[in-house]
Amino acid sequence: MADAIKKHGVKTSISRWERSKNYRIAIIYLLPSFLLFGLFMFYPMINSLFLSFFFTDAQGEATTFVGFENYTYLFQSDSFRQSVKATLLFVLYTVPTSVIVSLFLALIANEKLRGIGFFRTVFASTLGMSVAASAIIWLFMFHPTAGILNAFLTAINLPAVSWLQDSTMALISVALTTVWMNSGFAFLILLGGLQNIDDHLYESARIDGASYFYQLRKITVPMLSPTLFFIMTITFINSFQSFGQVDILTGGGPAEATNLIIYSIYREAFVYYQFGPASAQVIVLFIAVLVLTLLQFKFGERKVHYQ
Repeated sequence: MADAIKKHGVKTSISRWERSKNYRIAIIYLLPSFLLFGLFMFYPMINSLFLSFFFTDAQGEATTFVGFENYTYLFQSDSFRQSVKATLLFVLYTVPTSVIVSLFLALIANEKLRGIGFFRTVFASTLGMSVAASAIIWLFMFHPTAGILNAFLTAINLPAVSWLQDSTMALISVALTTVWMNSGFAFLILLGGLQNIDDHLYESARIDGASYFYQLRKITVPMLSPTLFFIMTITFINSFQSFGQVDILTGGGPAEATNLIIYSIYREAFVYYQFGPASAQVIVLFIAVLVLTLLQFKFGERKVHYQ
């Protein structure tokens, strides 16, 4: 009997080890990702949370524990409130516009027309350009005297615009650049989604006499809703992380009109060497993006039609 139990116990132990084989293989494959995420994402986040409760020296080393004083300083700061306002306006300008423009381009490129491949390449070309190159191109276009935009306005007898020097137009100009930069990626994803919609749905609608806009509203948008939701989420998160174009085009000015939170973090940490308040801004930005993204999933996903 004892021999049988012992034998049974050995058999169970071997069976568990074999059953865990897939888990062990999965962990080995995931280990590089865990290391990279831990090194470049989780460690900086934990370190930022730690530093947000301290005064720091010029090297970023914690010196004095101050509790929530950095957070109190932030919410009493006019500069931070301006950053929050500029960031919210920037997100409002860029997210809906990027999605609508990219959808419009994808609908055009999805038509079966001769030579449409050329336009597909042109529409997707911004995907292959770096942020710095894109911002430099727009910097020349926004030039008050030599820029093509003011030349066009002058040609149709409209006054020239101080695109980057005016505190109202500067944020719109940076948003315009960002929409152009986002359009390549969003266009490709939406075009892929459009080409996956079954043509039989459109053929049946045309036989029933449905107009183009009726098909767009009743077939295209519902069938494309998972892709649209994905693009909206990615564009929304990217808008909060826009940095390069702000740095090259305006440097946060004029009068902090384009001082988005992500740029404010950079200035606070690497220009003023105030790592404590900068870390507090990182945590506030992380919580804000997390909450807004969760709300987007909670309410936006109800409109998504999954097949």
